[in-house]
Amino acid sequence: MTDIARLAGVSQSSVSLVLNEMSGARISPETQAKVWEAAHKIGYRLPGLRHLPVKNPDTERDKIAFIVDEISTSPHPVVSFDGARDYAFDQGFLVYAHSTRSNPELEAAVLRSVLHDQSIIGVIYATIFTRKVRLPPALKDVPTVLLNCYADPRKHMAIVPGEVAGGFAATNYLTSLGHRRIGFINGEPWMDAAIDRLKGYKQALATADIAFDEALVRDGDWLPLRGYEAARDLLSLENRPTAIFCGNDLMAIGVMEAASEMGLSVPGDLSVMGYDDQELARYTHPPLSTLVLPNYEMGQKAAETLIDMVIHQKTFRPMTIKIDGPLVRRGTTSALA
Repeated sequence: MTDIARLAGVSQSSVSLVLNEMSGARISPETQAKVWEAAHKIGYRLPGLRHLPVKNPDTERDKIAFIVDEISTSPHPVVSFDGARDYAFDQGFLVYAHSTRSNPELEAAVLRSVLHDQSIIGVIYATIFTRKVRLPPALKDVPTVLLNCYADPRKHMAIVPGEVAGGFAATNYLTSLGHRRIGFINGEPWMDAAIDRLKGYKQALATADIAFDEALVRDGDWLPLRGYEAARDLLSLENRPTAIFCGNDLMAIGVMEAASEMGLSVPGDLSVMGYDDQELARYTHPPLSTLVLPNYEMGQKAAETLIDMVIHQKTFRPMTIKIDGPLVRRGTTSALA
């Protein structure tokens, strides 16, 4: 919808109203026509033109329970839910979200409700950030796919982002532009995402025959202020980096602010690379180059796997499937002069 809004020259709210054919919206026919034209142009799957759901052979079982620890404090689980919902709907199923807020009593109540609902075919068990989980015993005999999390021992299918590959791709892109002193502002070091993105960063440096320099790495907290502070520190080094790769887009915004205050142009004096491809990455000045965190595709894959297991009777060896996201080249990165 963001892409359609930009192409049509209207707000995202207007796009949502038009595509969802909301009654009472005072939007001119000309604007509506622009939105529909832009949607067709980029191949957006319009609500009225969806493939009709296939007929569910067991009409009494048409629901999937999406159980997540938190959904309201980050866009990531929301996008994953969208992916699961859209894929499931095309297959004739509805996805119901339950947020447990990591509250054991609330989770137990949710599980009791889910297990008593005979229309539910299985569960997508998700977390807001990638981590190891202990699957509730109540789900022991329930078809379950883990999303953005994994359990040990691995007895279930798990869908997680390919974080090492993401860190590698982002750093490798910067080395391909000629940068050899590349700073890295990571997230909180105890988190799986931060650990794996750092691994990818190191691997890309090694591939380019660049020695890892611990002095160019800073731990952050995923927020703009820490990105700003870490960038001020890195850019004050006698031999400062010519590029900085950030563990997420929010910290990258802080880096751009620090560079501006220090009289450095982006990307002329400093290339900046983000991670996640949040909506705001399109609206920085210049727009932020970043690596997509494939939440939507992960949600799709979780729903697809669960439906294949239950409805199509496919047998899967328990494994962890890693979904890679593409690199998005925008205006904050350029070749080293």
